Amino acid sequence: MRFPDFLKKGDTAGFIAPSFGAVTMPYRAWFDAALCEFEKRGYRTLTGPNCRRNDGVGKSSTPQRCGDEINEFFTGERCDAIISCGGGETMCEDLEYVDFDAIRSSRPRWFMGYSDNTNLTFTLPVVCDTAAIYGPCAPTLAMSPAHRAVEDAWRLLSGEGVREGCFTLQSYDGWEGPEDGSHETERPEYNITRRPCIRSFVPAGAGREGFVPSAELKISGRLIGGCLDVLRTLAGTRYDRVAGFNNRYGHEGILWFLESCDYSSIEVRRALWQLRSAGWFDAASGFIFGRPFLYDDCSFGMSQQEAVLSALEGLGVPVVIDADLGHLPPSMPVISGAFGSAQFENGKLILEQYLR
Repeated sequence: MRFPDFLKKGDTAGFIAPSFGAVTMPYRAWFDAALCEFEKRGYRTLTGPNCRRNDGVGKSSTPQRCGDEINEFFTGERCDAIISCGGGETMCEDLEYVDFDAIRSSRPRWFMGYSDNTNLTFTLPVVCDTAAIYGPCAPTLAMSPAHRAVEDAWRLLSGEGVREGCFTLQSYDGWEGPEDGSHETERPEYNITRRPCIRSFVPAGAGREGFVPSAELKISGRLIGGCLDVLRTLAGTRYDRVAGFNNRYGHEGILWFLESCDYSSIEVRRALWQLRSAGWFDAASGFIFGRPFLYDDCSFGMSQQEAVLSALEGLGVPVVIDADLGHLPPSMPVISGAFGSAQFENGKLILEQYLR
């Protein structure tokens, strides 16, 4: 696995819009504020041609323009790290225009984004053996004062939080409910209204079905994952290189981190069935599930959490649910492609991410 260099003072942070651009309010204002924040912290900034565009379907521009922007920023020498302007709906269409061979042979650099950006944060490590960051998009980095989760993303981009090749995170003190977010602020803010709810489960044991709660848990493996909505779309395509990834890293175990955006609980169950049936989880050592955006959905009498556990029965590995990950902030920045060790104890999750 290739790990890029961290941003140093004076380096250039590049911004692209492979999904939505920063055009509508409040994201346009937040993006402008984020650029100022980067410069305030001692970095230069470079914005791609699609950052201010809004002529695409479910993203900033046409698939070819978005693919061209990706290639320019990943294979040129104009920037040292790349951050996405936002999520969206159709970033998958960009992939046929992305030159993954050229990216694989170019100097690696960090890419950070989440949600629809799974199309890159997942394919970069799986296709190019290049680590990426499943973390906040550019507008969120305008937050001031920054929530600890956002500051964690800054500490990762700069390497200031990396000690002896390890970046350690601890879960946060609360989270924002589905109806609690606000876009009426000058800069992004989190409205923390709910108490932590992380839980862990282990297989029930010989002769028993399902899972049982576990007050303590430790799992490790090569981290890979992202937004389930996107991963299901990639399954079975030419960008589905999971079998090869499992062959390369399965001896360490694969620690899947997953979360969902638009999926109801029954859709989560179907998506996990599909990925499991496609062999994606053959080398799984465990799962970390973030809070789903449709947190309170209960399709066919099944909660989101029940959907996850029922879909993973029989794999014989532990599962953490409702972790600080995904569309209901705060969210841990996860290094897709790093070796991870997760420990759950006393309601807290500690995630160590090793750059090896």
